[in-house]
Amino acid sequence: MPQSTSNPPTHRVLVVGVGSIGERHLRCFKTTGRTEVGFVELNPDLRATIAKRYDLPESNFASLDDALAKGFTVGVVCTPANSHIAITTRLVEAGLHVLIEKPLSTSFDGIDKLRTLALAKQRTVGMAYVYRSMPLIIKIREAIQSGKFGKVVQATIVCGQDFRFYRPAYRNIYYNSHATGGGAIQDALTHLVNATEWIVGPITRLTCDAEHKVLEDVNVEDTVHMIARHGEVMASYSLNQHQAANEISLNFACEKGVLRADVHESRWRWTTKPDEPWHDEPITRQERDFIFIQQAQHFLDAVEGKAAVLCTLDQGEQTLRVNLACLESARTQQWVTIRK
Repeated sequence: MPQSTSNPPTHRVLVVGVGSIGERHLRCFKTTGRTEVGFVELNPDLRATIAKRYDLPESNFASLDDALAKGFTVGVVCTPANSHIAITTRLVEAGLHVLIEKPLSTSFDGIDKLRTLALAKQRTVGMAYVYRSMPLIIKIREAIQSGKFGKVVQATIVCGQDFRFYRPAYRNIYYNSHATGGGAIQDALTHLVNATEWIVGPITRLTCDAEHKVLEDVNVEDTVHMIARHGEVMASYSLNQHQAANEISLNFACEKGVLRADVHESRWRWTTKPDEPWHDEPITRQERDFIFIQQAQHFLDAVEGKAAVLCTLDQGEQTLRVNLACLESARTQQWVTIRK
């Protein structure tokens, strides 16, 4: 991953919304050593807490208007998904480069206008699909792209964790409504879809079964099964947000072998013969902030013209198409073709 150079320029980074993921972005951009940070937060109690925790008495704002008067150069949008496009558009109009937390939105409204504006203003806009900064995912993608294993034929993605443990406030945040980007499809499955699209190409059609099964006090789906085609690659996704074990596995059956990324084991492995054992390729286990710091470093490099963004606006829009197709298919119990 791109790293900072000696004596790098300082970027003034404004994080919009400092709930759980917004606070992480604030902390991780600060940790790069390349930024001055500030934030916007409507909730006065949370604003005071975060300002004290990160010693930002003069760099916290109750409104976007107040913040935009202070000369920030980079924005990170961490509000509910239905507000992402409007806020990003305002930031780009004000001359900021913008990193948008996933998913891009909950509809296509305003995306074409934003794309045109970013081009006209020559601003860098990218998506924060953080799996693209995960060393394990990068390594398995590079191995597949090397051609050693031949073309991918089938992808099998399995994920589960107990959301009640990892996000105990789920009942009272964006998660409790599809309208704000909630539910397992838009919250968790979207990460896996985006990572797999990065590895084998975009989903072209799918059918999805999704239902609320376990999580208390919400009605959105917490369990999802999806069958998809990434062009010629057949794929299946199985995800739930209530099992005790926290595990993520991505398995790629190829013409000349099979590769598997076990994220929970910090390991990827491969084999090419029926009678040989797995060849394990361990990855050094890092603190969770590590991949977000890598993502921040890479985005700052993109702003400086040293790298391309890891996930473009167009790629984020493709994953949004998949999100909405999944919701449609779960509702209609039909196959849905993904069209641009």
